[in-house]
Amino acid sequence: MNATGEQPTYLIAGATGVIGRRLAMALRGDGVTVRALVRDRGRGRRILGPEVELFEADLTSDPDLSAAMEGVEVAYFLVHMLGSGRDYAERERAAAELFARAATSAGVGRVIYLGGLGPDEGGSPHLDSRHHTAEALRRWGPPLTYFRASIVIGSGSESLRTIAYLVRRLPAMVTPSWTSTRTQPIAAADVVEYLAAALEVPGSSGREIEIGGREVTTYGGLLDLCARAQGRRPRPRIGVPLLSPGLSSHWIGLVTPVDAGVARPLVEGLTTETVVVDPSGMELFDVEPTPLEEAMQAAVDELF
Repeated sequence: MNATGEQPTYLIAGATGVIGRRLAMALRGDGVTVRALVRDRGRGRRILGPEVELFEADLTSDPDLSAAMEGVEVAYFLVHMLGSGRDYAERERAAAELFARAATSAGVGRVIYLGGLGPDEGGSPHLDSRHHTAEALRRWGPPLTYFRASIVIGSGSESLRTIAYLVRRLPAMVTPSWTSTRTQPIAAADVVEYLAAALEVPGSSGREIEIGGREVTTYGGLLDLCARAQGRRPRPRIGVPLLSPGLSSHWIGLVTPVDAGVARPLVEGLTTETVVVDPSGMELFDVEPTPLEEAMQAAVDELF
């Protein structure tokens, strides 16, 4: 209940995505009103079910969001335009500004955003764009809770699909130096738990929160772990340090179902270390991290 004794309304932009759909289900389980911004009402209804309110809008076409924001206490921005064209970063930033301005005008109390770990600038274009989106939300919107995570382990994740199909289809792999890059994966279920808990955790509003799983590994380590989750032996890897992100993305496109427009930005991001540097935000939450092996096994089982 909110201060007026009514059930609160939470809005999710990006509700049909990997995290958005799980979050909508989790919030509905708490008995609140969940409203989703979707581009296609039919698809949104099939994914989210009958209990989620739908508001159809394309954030790239400058829609009027006043009706969608009406009565909303907290708005989640989980939009990710990767794969929508070369200008995805600018389009995502513009969509974030539109969303944030509408939230401010409607008196929304807070915006919650999920971005990526890594440096604020100078990482990869993809990771930089995630931070620029956060900056737009912070500049134009209500107080922002900015979660930053590494690779998410869950079915539907393009990064996880890439890894799973590589080990499924190749007897050996020609791998570039990015396979030795450190990362701190997090289970999709844990990400959702953080996003939902932020509604109640004191001190989470208006701050940046780095989140990750219990284990730090490398992308090569994830390849091996994913192989074992599929009942396969880890694939031999032949190091080729000069294999560029561009060439890597074409190579990945040949052997996985991941679109090249998605693969290239993702691969470019693999050259940047994504580990939790400041755990103080995580420590505000009572979230027990899912063991990485357990998260990987569950994701692979659901994927295949």
